[in-house]
Amino acid sequence: MSNVYEERATMIAAGELQSFGPFGREHCKNHPNAVNLQLRQLQPASELWSSDGAAGLVGSLQEVTLQEKKRECWLLRKGSSVDSDEMEYDEELYAAGNMVIWSKGSKSQASHVYKAFTVDSPVQQALWCNFGIPQKKKDEQEILEKTVCIVQSSCVNVHSVTGKDFISPLPFQVSNLWPTKFGLLLERKNSAPDASQSPPREPLPTVFSMLHPLDEIAPVVCRPTGLFEAARVQYVSDSTMKIVFSNCEPSIVMTYDTVQCIHSVWALRKVTPDEQSTVLKCPEQVDTPQGLMPPSFLTTHLRNVSRMDSPGSPFHCHALHNQNRMTSSPGLHSRTHSPSISSMAALSRSHSPGMAAPSFSVAARFNMSYHSSSPRGHSFLPSPNSTANESVLVPEMEPIVPDLCIEQLWSETASSHREMSCQASKVFITSDLCENKYLCFLVESHQQLRCVKFIESNNPSQLIFASVATIPAKDAAPLQDIDAMLVLEANGSLVLYTGVTRVSKVFVPGLLSPTFSLSNHVTHLSTPMDSVSTPAKATGRHIGRLEEVAMPSPVSELRGSTKHHETSWLGDYTFQQSVPYIHALRDPVSSRVTLELSNGTMLRITIPEIATSEMVRKCLQAVRFILPKETAMKVLIKWYNIYNAPGGPSAHLEWNLFVTCFMTLMGYNTERLGWTRNLHFEVPLSPVIAPKKARPSDTGSDEDWDYMWCSDYHRQVVFRHACGAVSLESTDTSGCEESLSSTPALHLDPSAPLFPHIPALFYVLHLLYEELKLDELQRSGGRSLVGLLQQLARDLQLEEYIDLYWRDYPSFITTFKESCIIDQAQMEQMQRPSFLRAEPPCVFSWLSSCLRGEEVAPFPYLPGICERTKLLVLSYALYIIGDDNATSVDVSKYLAKLSAGGFVYSFYIHVLYLGFTLKDLESVPFGVALPIRDAIYQCREQPCSDWSEDVCLLIGRQDLTKQAHKVTVAKGKATVGLGLMLEAPATTEAEEEEDGMTDLNQDVISLIWSQDLRVHEARRLLQSSRPVRVSVVHLPEVSDHEYIEEKENKLLQLCQRTMALPVGRGLFTLFSYHPVPTEPLPVPKLNLTGRAPPQNTMVDLNSGNIDVPPNMTSWSSFHNGVAAGLKIAPASQVDSAWIAYNKPKSPELANEYAGFLMALGLNGHLTKLATLNIHDYLTKGHEMTSIGLLLGVSAAKLSTMDMSITRLLSIHIPALLPPTSTELDVPHNVQVAAVVGIGLVYQGTGHRHNAEVLLAEIGRPPGPEMEYCTDRESYSLAAGLALGMVCLGVSLVVHTAITLLDHTLHTSKATLALAMIYLKTNNRSIADWLKAPDTMFLLDFIKPEFLLLRTLARCIIMWDEILPNSEWVSSNVPQIIQENIGNPVVSEDLNMETLAQAHDYIIAGACMAVGFRFAGSANSDAFDCLYKFARSFMQCLTSATATVTGHYNLQTCLSMVLLALSMVMAGSGNLKVLQLCRFLHKRTSGEMNYGFHMAHHMALGLLFLGGGRYTLSTSNSAIAALLCALYPHFPAHSTDNRYHLQALRHLGVLAAEPRLLVPVDVDTLKPCYALLDVTYKETPWYEETTVELMAPTMLPELQLLKKVKVKGPRYWELSIDMSKGTQHLESILSRDGVLYVKLRAGQLPYKDDPRGWKSLLAPNVNNRNSEVRTFKPEAISTFTSDAALVSFAEYFCKSSESVKHKRDTLALFSAILYECVTQENPEMLPTYIAIDQAVRTLEQTEMCETFALWQMRLVLELCESRVLQHRLREGAQGRGLLLSSEFLPVMKNSADGTLDRWLTDNSHVLRSYMSGQSLTEDMLSNMLACFLVYHSIPCLSKLSATHLEGSTSFPELLLKFSQLGIPVRALLRLGPLLLGTAGFWTGQLAC
Repeated sequence: MSNVYEERATMIAAGELQSFGPFGREHCKNHPNAVNLQLRQLQPASELWSSDGAAGLVGSLQEVTLQEKKRECWLLRKGSSVDSDEMEYDEELYAAGNMVIWSKGSKSQASHVYKAFTVDSPVQQALWCNFGIPQKKKDEQEILEKTVCIVQSSCVNVHSVTGKDFISPLPFQVSNLWPTKFGLLLERKNSAPDASQSPPREPLPTVFSMLHPLDEIAPVVCRPTGLFEAARVQYVSDSTMKIVFSNCEPSIVMTYDTVQCIHSVWALRKVTPDEQSTVLKCPEQVDTPQGLMPPSFLTTHLRNVSRMDSPGSPFHCHALHNQNRMTSSPGLHSRTHSPSISSMAALSRSHSPGMAAPSFSVAARFNMSYHSSSPRGHSFLPSPNSTANESVLVPEMEPIVPDLCIEQLWSETASSHREMSCQASKVFITSDLCENKYLCFLVESHQQLRCVKFIESNNPSQLIFASVATIPAKDAAPLQDIDAMLVLEANGSLVLYTGVTRVSKVFVPGLLSPTFSLSNHVTHLSTPMDSVSTPAKATGRHIGRLEEVAMPSPVSELRGSTKHHETSWLGDYTFQQSVPYIHALRDPVSSRVTLELSNGTMLRITIPEIATSEMVRKCLQAVRFILPKETAMKVLIKWYNIYNAPGGPSAHLEWNLFVTCFMTLMGYNTERLGWTRNLHFEVPLSPVIAPKKARPSDTGSDEDWDYMWCSDYHRQVVFRHACGAVSLESTDTSGCEESLSSTPALHLDPSAPLFPHIPALFYVLHLLYEELKLDELQRSGGRSLVGLLQQLARDLQLEEYIDLYWRDYPSFITTFKESCIIDQAQMEQMQRPSFLRAEPPCVFSWLSSCLRGEEVAPFPYLPGICERTKLLVLSYALYIIGDDNATSVDVSKYLAKLSAGGFVYSFYIHVLYLGFTLKDLESVPFGVALPIRDAIYQCREQPCSDWSEDVCLLIGRQDLTKQAHKVTVAKGKATVGLGLMLEAPATTEAEEEEDGMTDLNQDVISLIWSQDLRVHEARRLLQSSRPVRVSVVHLPEVSDHEYIEEKENKLLQLCQRTMALPVGRGLFTLFSYHPVPTEPLPVPKLNLTGRAPPQNTMVDLNSGNIDVPPNMTSWSSFHNGVAAGLKIAPASQVDSAWIAYNKPKSPELANEYAGFLMALGLNGHLTKLATLNIHDYLTKGHEMTSIGLLLGVSAAKLSTMDMSITRLLSIHIPALLPPTSTELDVPHNVQVAAVVGIGLVYQGTGHRHNAEVLLAEIGRPPGPEMEYCTDRESYSLAAGLALGMVCLGVSLVVHTAITLLDHTLHTSKATLALAMIYLKTNNRSIADWLKAPDTMFLLDFIKPEFLLLRTLARCIIMWDEILPNSEWVSSNVPQIIQENIGNPVVSEDLNMETLAQAHDYIIAGACMAVGFRFAGSANSDAFDCLYKFARSFMQCLTSATATVTGHYNLQTCLSMVLLALSMVMAGSGNLKVLQLCRFLHKRTSGEMNYGFHMAHHMALGLLFLGGGRYTLSTSNSAIAALLCALYPHFPAHSTDNRYHLQALRHLGVLAAEPRLLVPVDVDTLKPCYALLDVTYKETPWYEETTVELMAPTMLPELQLLKKVKVKGPRYWELSIDMSKGTQHLESILSRDGVLYVKLRAGQLPYKDDPRGWKSLLAPNVNNRNSEVRTFKPEAISTFTSDAALVSFAEYFCKSSESVKHKRDTLALFSAILYECVTQENPEMLPTYIAIDQAVRTLEQTEMCETFALWQMRLVLELCESRVLQHRLREGAQGRGLLLSSEFLPVMKNSADGTLDRWLTDNSHVLRSYMSGQSLTEDMLSNMLACFLVYHSIPCLSKLSATHLEGSTSFPELLLKFSQLGIPVRALLRLGPLLLGTAGFWTGQLAC
């Protein structure tokens, strides 16, 4: 009885009492909600009638008054946010009326509104819910969308934290919503079934799920586990089943059956495909009431209810027997069955949020109203037996596919009718202190809390439910943070439980418990007796002395009548009327809970934690880990009660209290033990024996203070601080010793609960002690723990442990003398675990052996407690031992995990740096941390470019961190890369802004071309927005009128050039602009006017003086639109709305907009244009728009075989339409565009049908009416190009090829198709067909122009044979031509003109081939070769021979060679090519037509492609695009599309790829220069080579590269290895090529210091010693901007008056600082200083702890370790260890000297230690411990076991010492001692 009493008598005090009111309530009072009244007045009167028939304003006023008494509800939860600094805060969601207020508040910050929502109708429910957004890739994790859901009667508003809003209409009335792991569960409201009138029919589903606001609502299926229904799957359609609880982790739902009155628990999970198919099939049995109904019934039921039915309609009452009302909704329609809707939903989900509006088809499915034909709606609904005629009545409906399934896990067993419970009013999950989990539900009718224990099995979705326990309770609330729950008992008292174990009563200061008497204990839990104090006495007694609330006395007061608990709470009411009592508990968050009082007020209380000190918490964790669960529970509860007793100890006494409590539980009498007696100074009895001591008051008084002042503890603390000694002596030692000698020996009480577990407890606490040694911040805790550990070690007679503790704390341990005697019989009672070895595990020794390269045994560790031990042990294994598998496979080699069962087994961990940061490394002792810092430093020197952000942060490379961060974050952000720091340069002229070329990145351009203004020149040549200069000399004989005409004719010539410029400008400004979504794209205007000098008069073509061709500008404005659109970078954020927003108002700009659309397709943005808009544009029938749109859409869907686009294109191609279809009048150019579109969409797919159709189209003769006869050529060419693209690099079946070859001899189109099909195949047989003819007869048959194409085609088929030299180019010319060209004597039968033309065209074709082969490579040989031919063509143009070939032909050849040149030099801005382009730009007279200008300016655009950021690729796709764009027949005038559609000239953009690498300084974020080493892979033409480039530079094609590396010494090295793939480099290049680099300390960027002569490190390299002297602390700021280092220099390195005597220290600090800063490892500064301090303390013989020496020893061992020696031999990077070479030997020397001097003077101390004598308390023992630790001498028992006594010679000792692993340096010191005193071992043996 006494034991039970002791448990029940305990009481704890609750803390932090404050009154509570929901914050939302206050906020609502000030909320401007009166507006609603005015809004109501504006509504139509019909909506204002309220049910009683009152009209208009009266009704609305009544509604307002009703609203005053609105229902309010609120939820509280624990807030968690990553970005907030606030560690812990509460979130409240308050709903009242039409408002929902979401607020946050914490201890340190008052509550504030986070979001407030107002909705249209009263809020029925508000809740938080997380929705998962599934990712496109399978392996990617779902993104969680955190939202607030607000339920109204007809819809759910979902507001996400990221700002998306959704409105999901509800298709039925909902009684409740439940948040789950997957989304929302909706419970349908059941109207009372009207059995008399409605025929029997299948019940409808009652529970539905919504996985995302844009998804449809689907019914949930269930899988019950009954005896008869063996796992049948069916819809949840039982209207008696109510959900009472849902939970996310574990994902479970609890339901209550209203008929059987039992609760069940179900697992909620995604439905499996089998279950889906089971439910969707129509099974036979429909007779059971819960049986499966055919899905079509469900759909009929759901869909036959017309949305027009109001709840009052006559049809409605019987239409559905358990359905209230249903509005149309997009819900209930499967995602999987309808691609159109689901893809749209997915689309809108991924882009902009919007309202999930019902789509047409779905609304129709819901709105089929069959009610009109019959007054009785239900008569049309078939009964279960009339399935036959269902198909007649209802068209086939799609069944609704379920998403979620609930599977039954457990249900209550009700033994008798009396125990049947009513529905649980509260359900929650709680866990106890030993981590058992319980599902608790409160049954109010029985005043019971039923707790079901459950265990998570291996399969996470399967929970195993165990026993049920009941606790008498009126209310309960879980307290998550402290693993407990608060229970309100029937008599009104609060009791704390952990799991189902009672802990204690909770005393709330200032609040009366309704009964202050103690309960009378009857063992049956079901009917405990509660004593009730009579009201008069109780209140009278307590109210009198409220200020000093008394503790209950141990005597049970049995006043008043004792009743059964069912009635006792009723009987209490008399008492409770006068004093408010606790009525309910609500809103538990972490350890806080609200008490609701009977008078309506609310109080918020905090239940105290189990421990506040980190030390105690860790010890409790260890105890809980090792003890059996029941014992652990008892110990924890005992501790909790003692620690939290009202007026319990303060935090600094917590440890003392813990030790006392713990030792008492082990059976010690803490009163009798000297050192523990000083711990509990205040309580005369041990707190465990008398847990309660009545304190007079909680407020305290002066006597308390006086008492503390005089206490032992106070004296002890003062004494400890005063002497600074580390001993724990009591003040009166002599008395203590007397009492010890006189008293009998101390014994332990073997009946104590923890007595049998002492060895196991000792071991886990020892491991905890080892863990604390690895944390500098916890070392004081380790010191406190050592006192307890040494006592246990003494009593368990573990000598080696005591020796270890003494070595750690020599002066502290020697103060302890007492030990308790445990006799043999008692020893046997103890359970000695197998893992408790005689040799103590010491983590420092383990790491030291590791460094010395010895074999190491696994180190024991406690999972979850000794995490740091685990981390460091594995790091050493990985780095020092060099075992790559240490962290994965071989963990058990290095770590042994303890389990409570007591055996050692291996385990695996996968992540080494689990949340370990540099900050944590700072608290690791410096010796232990050094190898890890060294590893980090090695990684920092040579990192891998694709490491994750966290790793880069750990190794301290901000440049890499930033790079990694960009990769992860900037998916589609508009501010990518260099876009950040660009502001347009200020320009003087206003029109400068309008030329469309202002957006180029000036910073980068000024780095690439720093010496000249070539970009400005290119910009000047390409601008088309200003009037041109028309200079015509006015001759005297020319009349004014003729002069004006002459000027206008000149202008017309110049306009040919102006109109061709935009094609080049588009290439020049490619992808350089990020548009602002709120502004339209600026399009520079095409200016076709001129200015005539000297008066600067305006010249205009519209004067009517000369004839201007009609529609002259239509194509040029199209090109202008394309050029403007191509500025938009692919990474910009462009959406459908913005594209439509750019549509011009005036029709004359329609052509420009058409070009803009095409450009958007080329940069990939047109995929975002909604299908509806595409349809809109095409129906307008504007030819240009159709061309731009079709080409754009096709380019955006390149190689995708997209069906919807194929349909779109087919409509425009008669050949792809079925033969019977009506002929559509499609303009010819649109047909051409559509055909090329097919080629783009099917590029490289080898699609058979399309290939055959296109093949037929190439040679199809013109139509019957001979229409399009003139433009037939361009269609045929388009078909050829398209065929080539479809079969790009896919060699066709032979007959197709033969057909083509047949065509080839006649047409250029088939030639190109053939070239693309056999591209790069080196197929000689095909190539030979394309050879130029070598007889005059054949040459006469072929158009010279056509020879260019054939040569080009042949060369690109024989790709690998193309060589960049003029010999190879000339080798393509047939012999007959070579022999006769330039030959003065020619035979008559040769046509010289034909030969000359053929020669020039063949040369031009070969040059084009060189251009294609070396496109974008800037190959110097190719450049020289092509430049030579370009010059020769230019000379021909001016020479007399020009007349033979013809100007036009020469000009064409020159243009093609120029294009080939600029292809090779694309993006490089080469000056020689620029000069050629400029020369040709100026030539506007003669043969120079529109097409030639277009070619020359395209060449200029390619030369500066994308402002120097882009170049050309030579992939198959790129070559196909270039062939389309550079087709060698350019238009003769601006409207000429006869041979080649002008729009195709822009397809060259598809060949552009970003290859400019721009180093950006990570500190300034400005582009800078950096040296790169680029390594090429080996190829047949050259070996592996490395070239040095100065970035920013254009990289070669990535597949040619092996490695790109940023070189030192200016910048930190960084290499990008391409052997693993090029994705990483591609991602860098695609984001403006930004590569972050970091300047090393003391270095200047190349821009400021090109030669490296100004660097601060440069002058002093030759003389090392001078560095230290010349380093002035003031210079620090040039090396580092780290504030800590700058202030260190300020305070510790500058000499001032106060520190004159410490000159050497200042010098040392300066040298250390210089070393750290120049070597860029400032984190080593504390290590240097710590080593220096350790050595100084040792020199002054003031060491009381040996930690610093341990660290010194580890540092020295690391320097001598094999890893490092090997690295120094290899000379990798010429760097050894982090520490400088001079510093360590000096320090080692100093330490060695100090210890050697001590040994010489005090060798007797070492002798007495080795002879096993007890140690004295003096400084000698401290130095001895230092000596033993520093020289790694093992403990005594090991030494004596090796029988050193027999040794007579030094070699013999050496052998024995090496077995012990003692280093030679220790032997040199111990040798003389051992050999010189051979006799002292005999004495030792006698001992």
